[in-house]
Amino acid sequence: MSNQQYEYGRPSPGNLRKLKELLLKSDNRTCADCGAPDPKWASANIGVFICLKCCGVHRSLGTHISKVLSVTLDDWSDDEIDFMSEVGGNISANAIYEAYLPKGFSKPGPNSSHEERMNFIRSKYELQEFLKPSLRIASFASAMSSLNSSDSGKNMDSFRVMSKKTKVQTTVINSNLNPVWNEELMLSVPQNYGALKLQVFDHDTFSADDIMGEAEIDIQPLVAAATAFEDVDMYGNMQIGKWLKSADNALVRDSTINIIDGKVKQEVSLKLQNVESGEVDVELEWMPLDQ
Repeated sequence: MSNQQYEYGRPSPGNLRKLKELLLKSDNRTCADCGAPDPKWASANIGVFICLKCCGVHRSLGTHISKVLSVTLDDWSDDEIDFMSEVGGNISANAIYEAYLPKGFSKPGPNSSHEERMNFIRSKYELQEFLKPSLRIASFASAMSSLNSSDSGKNMDSFRVMSKKTKVQTTVINSNLNPVWNEELMLSVPQNYGALKLQVFDHDTFSADDIMGEAEIDIQPLVAAATAFEDVDMYGNMQIGKWLKSADNALVRDSTINIIDGKVKQEVSLKLQNVESGEVDVELEWMPLDQ
């Protein structure tokens, strides 16, 4: 038996071969966005192979939308390669992100301008304008878990979750620095959704509640994963997506999206912003309109 050890965080040789084999598939030999030949870049959290020109646009969207890696030059983790394999490459991803291209719409080509690429790629991935409409406008339950803080001066009694048009709030838990809610809060996701804004408050009886911290939850990875695995009853328990921790978000750790007992769920741990310390754990569940 070999005593060779691999550097922590580096992919196994088997997964490196898996990534190279995936790139060699015929549908991955052209850029997912413009059709340019021989793409050498990939979006690790979307699951597509892209060319150098489109790579620049993807990078401008931020890693919370698209985490771009070089197939040949960058270090990949096993999780990133596994996710690329689960998506299956450009045809599978485009079947989701380009499911409803408008009639007569022309995708950018290999020689298209930067502006044309930018407009298309933003519409496709950030705004998700070409997804199946019934899955863009959907609902989910937020089952609130625990919140921890070392700020001993105040009690974190309730928090609120807001989308662009709606706001929901937990009940108040009095005199508790580490409250656990175990509540479900329902929000509908509009067609042109943005991030969910979460705010934690100290409840005051005779004055306005004091805000104790806030964070944003990017639901784009959840929407994309739930759309990719539309009929979840066909699958067993498995991981289907991930929201990656980065300097652009408040994640404590990478947040995985899983099918669990026929439901799409995501566990999110967030570090509260604009406060000395504090974390909040949230579980999201995707609920299609027909449920």
